[in-house]
Amino acid sequence: QVQLVESGGGVVQAGGSLRLSCAASGRTFSSYTMAWFRQAPGKEREFVAAMRWSDLTYYADSVKGRFTISRDNAKNTVYLQMNSLKPEDTANYFCAAGSPRMMLRLSEYDFWGQGTQVTVSS
Repeated sequence: QVQLVESGGGVVQAGGSLRLSCAASGRTFSSYTMAWFRQAPGKEREFVAAMRWSDLTYYADSVKGRFTISRDNAKNTVYLQMNSLKPEDTANYFCAAGSPRMMLRLSEYDFWGQGTQVTVSS
């Protein structure tokens, strides 16, 4: 079992930055693909970014060039650095862990955090 706890959300003005963190329990953290998804009110949860144990990364087109996913296996933590934030980035951001064949496929992740809210004001 892996437990995930997100932090770092908040309210920021458009153009600003935030860094989200996801702390994971469990000794097999380094073997999992770690990902971030987000869900805005009234919308489906969508893929944001993912990073395999090999450091291969994948981003949604909507965040490419603005967001960066990274991981510190020694700290069992994955991060999402978000720059040049836009109002449309407003959502609840979820951390996920698993061994997906398709990194952007929500259903292939086994473990989820409770989410952290990001609000970008215009």
